[in-house]
Formats: sequence, structure tokens, C-alpha cells
Amino acid sequence: MKRKILIGAALIGVVFFYSCNNESSKSNNQLVSDNQVLQQSDGSISLKVDNADLYSDVTNPSTNTAEWDVLITKSGRFNVWLSSATKDTTKLEYKNPVLLSIHDNRLEKHPECDKIVQNSSDVVYPYFRADSFMGSLYIQDTGHYNIQIISDKIIPEDVRNGEASLSESSKILSVLLTPVNR
Repeated sequence: MKRKILIGAALIGVVFFYSCNNESSKSNNQLVSDNQVLQQSDGSISLKVDNADLYSDVTNPSTNTAEWDVLITKSGRFNVWLSSATKDTTKLEYKNPVLLSIHDNRLEKHPECDKIVQNSSDVVYPYFRADSFMGSLYIQDTGHYNIQIISDKIIPEDVRNGEASLSESSKILSVLLTPVNR
């Protein structure tokens, strides 16, 4: 009788263990959604504004926001670059600083033209792509992070109808996080 109870308990334990493991792997597969950005194998993270969840305020565009759900698989220190489409490579004409936040990390800077990217497929004439160094930050743990950028230069597709209007001198295209070699 004791033997049957032990075998029954063992079977229940195995079934319970298997179902928990099965649920866990199912949950992990569901975490990788269509809107989620995965860190690349080289450790970099590329965030395009066109693929972000956007919030825009016509009356106060300085609160325009782009957000991404990012899965970080390699933690560490990252350099943060902001790519802009601009007509004037000498002056980006950002009225307000750009704010980037990741968990407890925050970078705030008035973007400047640090690099001009020639023949970029991200822009069409009369625009040029200008990259601005925002700074560096340390991400301690791996896992899911909400990355947010706030700027009046985040212009949603429906507002710009596929292209920036003639009055816009610049707009944010993307954010790139590159790992810093140790």
C-alpha cells in the first residue's frame, strides 16, 4: 500500500514538474512579441522610431515619445548614438534637449552633428543622416527593458505623411546602443 502511494506521489510530482517546465517555456516564447526588439549577437541594439510605440502631442510636441520593449541578453556599458535626418549638417536645430531613459538610467543632451553618414539609405534628398553621441550608460542586468526617448523631433508617420514637411529641418530616425569593449 505504501509503495502504491509513493508511486502515485512520484507520478503527480513528475506531471506537476513537467507542466511547470512546459508553461515556463511557453511563457518565454510568448515574451518575444512582434513589437519587441532583440539585442543583436554583437551586443548592439538598434531602435528605429518607425518601429516604436509613439505618443505625440500637437499642442506640446516637446513631450513626443517613442518607446521600445527591448530584450537585453548581454549587459554592460553602452555608448548611445542618436541618428537624425537633417537638411543642415552644421546645425541640427533641436529646440530642447533629448531625453533617453532605460530603467534607472537617464541621458539628456542637446544633439550635435558628431558624424555625417554619407549615402545613408535611411534618408532621401534633401536630407542627410547625422549621428549624435548622447553619452554612455551601464545596464547591469539582462532581461526586458522599456527604452524611451522624448523629443519634439519625434514625428509620427501619420503627421509627416511618409516624409518630413518642408518646414522641418530635422527629425529623429533611430537610437543605437553599442557595447563598449572592456
